[in-house]
Amino acid sequence: MRTFDLAPLYRATVGFDQMAEMMDRVLTNDASAQTYPPYNIEKTDEQSWRISLAVAGFTDEDLTVEVRENALLVTGKKAEDETPRTYLHRGIATRAFERRFHIADHVRAIGATHENGMLHIDLVREVPEALKPRRIEIGKGASTQKELVDAQTVN
Repeated sequence: MRTFDLAPLYRATVGFDQMAEMMDRVLTNDASAQTYPPYNIEKTDEQSWRISLAVAGFTDEDLTVEVRENALLVTGKKAEDETPRTYLHRGIATRAFERRFHIADHVRAIGATHENGMLHIDLVREVPEALKPRRIEIGKGASTQKELVDAQTVN
């Protein structure tokens, strides 16, 4: 049960909306609500990850992977089977699902594969050049003063 009210945080801060929304999402997330399908998150490189979902019984046409507003949304809806079947035991769940993963800024999905009942989604972080750290060369004091003297003699 949620016992924290984050409304004052929204009113008293400017520019921290993402942090407040993230805290609200974490505090209201009911862990027992989303247990299907099971999944793994694996770090494959320094700036890349792979999400693997166990989707036994689903075909490529039954699955959808979308990225919307920093959220990776995986949905599965099994097509209706016209063939009547009588099961003695039905242990493979093929119920419809929607699994949502929050992804950070500058992380994008670069591909998805479906093989052997597993859906693999590859993610990579691509930081824009403007946000990457850059080194600034330190010049000699004499060279900057010489340019200043040359500029004064022209005027």
